[in-house]
Amino acid sequence: MRDLKQLVKAYDVRGVVPDQWDENLSRAFGAAFVQVTGATAIVVGHDMRPSSPSLSRAFAEGAAGYGADVTEIGLCSTDQLYYASGKLDLPGAMFTASHNPAQYNGIKMCRKGAAPVGEDTGLAEIRELVQSWIGADNSVTVPAAPEGTKQGVLTEQDTLRGYADHLLGLVDLTSIRPLKVVVDAGNGMGGHTVPTVLAGLPLDVVPMYFELDGTFPNHEANPLDPKNLVDLQAKVREVGADIGLAFDGDADRCFVIDERGEPVSPSAITALVAVRELARARANGEPNATIIHNLITSWTVAEVVAEHGGKAVRTRVGHSFIKQRMAETDAIFGGEHSAHYYFRDFWRADTGMLAALHVLAALGGQDGTLSALTAEYDRYAASGEINSEVADQAGKTAEVRAAYGSLAGVSVDELDGLTVAGPDWWFNLRASNTEPLLRLNVEAKDPAKMAELRDGVLAIVLA
Repeated sequence: MRDLKQLVKAYDVRGVVPDQWDENLSRAFGAAFVQVTGATAIVVGHDMRPSSPSLSRAFAEGAAGYGADVTEIGLCSTDQLYYASGKLDLPGAMFTASHNPAQYNGIKMCRKGAAPVGEDTGLAEIRELVQSWIGADNSVTVPAAPEGTKQGVLTEQDTLRGYADHLLGLVDLTSIRPLKVVVDAGNGMGGHTVPTVLAGLPLDVVPMYFELDGTFPNHEANPLDPKNLVDLQAKVREVGADIGLAFDGDADRCFVIDERGEPVSPSAITALVAVRELARARANGEPNATIIHNLITSWTVAEVVAEHGGKAVRTRVGHSFIKQRMAETDAIFGGEHSAHYYFRDFWRADTGMLAALHVLAALGGQDGTLSALTAEYDRYAASGEINSEVADQAGKTAEVRAAYGSLAGVSVDELDGLTVAGPDWWFNLRASNTEPLLRLNVEAKDPAKMAELRDGVLAIVLA
């Protein structure tokens, strides 16, 4: 019997189609989602992967079979699905595998108002329910809905214009100076959302790979990997652009390239947006607002937040954890080093598009370059995230702890993986929730110290 623990991760469903899951299993997830959440109506959307339309429809049919009316919004970015969940006040399901290769697909689920469904907030229950419907021969049999259940109705609704208007109502770009912007959609959902959101603004948009193609013919839609930014960097330099933007496959993350063609750290973007959100909060009578950052963002973020009168709160990596902490603290904004950005005014959900609008507004609101604008938010030498394929993740982490955890003057915590910190450096080593990888992030005031730590930890991990 297949074990769904390989498919259902800490905060989403993700696996290879059809080897690990298919329409039959998706139909079961739809039924289980309704049963666990008690929803009488839901909203469902999907990305451009070849398997997404059929998986999405099967989920909708499973949900309708258990009595829920289903609003299908069709092709959308993940943050567009969150918009629909928030605006319609409905639980939602987004079919996407984000930045994973073409053979993968997955489901990101939320309760109404885009509240997350993660391991501790319903996903484990959904997994266990679906697991109970899988036979020894791997067949999936969804029990009949309770007697008297009325079949739900499937309807279609376009939410793209509403999504764009909501974002543009949060950031005013009408009076910025003209900017030349190169956008690499990576053949993902940015090609669907960007033309509508940026239309009519004082922007000269140079599009790259806007054709929706879930086979990713040009490069993987994973801007966290430097090789997937090469085309965008070259185009920014070629056309003399002020800024470059790269979206991942489901367009909920946005990476920024400066006018030199150099990547801007997502931590620097987190700090920049935090300053703008804190200023907006003060203007609305909310001083000392809270900003969330995950534990692998730069120390710069907490420093900048404090300098601008805010309160920085450190948390685990992952969207469900960030959103939960935002709800607990009523934070106005949260950022992750993976370029997920969360906004209270967007139902605490992550939207790379809104972060991009903030950066465009900040850049276009002054005369300097983007590199000059972000320089004050880049105070440390950082390794970036380094992924190593490791069979025994726990064993290797224990080896690293033994080597570094007993050094004089260091602190150790296990909020998420292993974090070891000295007076002017830190590193975090954590297991991926979706792949057999250990992820290493290192930061230090001195570049040589950063390199020493990076190489030392990697030597243990890869031995």
